[in-house]
Amino acid sequence: MELRQQREQLEETFLSPHACRAAQTRGRVRPEAECGLRTCFQRDTDRIVYSKAFRRLKHKTQVFLQPQGDHYRTRMTHTLEVSRIARTIARALALNEDLTEAIALGHDLGHTPFGHAGERLLNELMTGGFAHYRQSLRVVDRLEKDGAGLNLTWEVRNGIVCHTRGQQAATLEGQVVRLADQIAYINHDIEDALRGGVIYPMDIPLEVSSILGFTHGERINALVLDVIRSSRDQDSIRQSEEVGQAMAVLREFMFESVYTNPLAKGEDGKAQEMLRRLFDYYRRDPDALPADFQEIRLEEGVDRAVCDYIAGMTDPFAIEQFSRLFIPTAWSVK
Repeated sequence: MELRQQREQLEETFLSPHACRAAQTRGRVRPEAECGLRTCFQRDTDRIVYSKAFRRLKHKTQVFLQPQGDHYRTRMTHTLEVSRIARTIARALALNEDLTEAIALGHDLGHTPFGHAGERLLNELMTGGFAHYRQSLRVVDRLEKDGAGLNLTWEVRNGIVCHTRGQQAATLEGQVVRLADQIAYINHDIEDALRGGVIYPMDIPLEVSSILGFTHGERINALVLDVIRSSRDQDSIRQSEEVGQAMAVLREFMFESVYTNPLAKGEDGKAQEMLRRLFDYYRRDPDALPADFQEIRLEEGVDRAVCDYIAGMTDPFAIEQFSRLFIPTAWSVK
């Protein structure tokens, strides 16, 4: 018996009846021979971690654009925190940790440079709109591996595209990631905003702190424990009414105090104007697009190719391209 089959037997024995088992996957778009060592979800995790899109997350904005400090979150560290929270919940509920981890690590692969400011700009420019969760699915389906995609399992793909608010993943593991994403970003954004002097501890609503706690660790612990207690032996992932309402109030506070605060987001307009000019430049001269995007240009149109190229840029690369194209360099004779 192969090691993969032994792992699948362990899943059958020890996982919750509500968990998704690797042996029961709906499969991949392109069928593949099974790995003798890893389950299908473990293979998906490896494919995501070794992808170019995953590596680029380390230079993409979480909230603060190009922060001058070593300890602010990036899209990469956000992703890792989501993965840890999601795996903790999945383990406590006897769900499939491998599937949970793959979804968590892949959920933001389609995020734009400069965070949601870039997403809003591309949504404005693209016919039919743009959303990072749809782009994340496009990354793993179409853009990675020179256009072949990663050929992930149906369950991972479903969890990626359904990770945002208002969506409901088909698996409990996908539902765990959706809540873990919210728990992670609300709390680490509070910590970054406190570090940056955008908010102060006394600004956090007292009615929230009295329920969730007064520190970063206390809040995450309270939220994670509540999800576990509320979801045990259930067929969906949920929060208690009291804790869910407290998290909603905290999220509203963050939108009012941080996400729309000029002190934290005052550079968003400049970032959007830079991306707008890059989009217009490549739209007018699509021959300037890298070779990887020329096939997309022919098959799906110029705007789609330009959007994919810009959405995949890191913050520093977008700035570099803008400087190369629009900022004059000093003249010299050599």
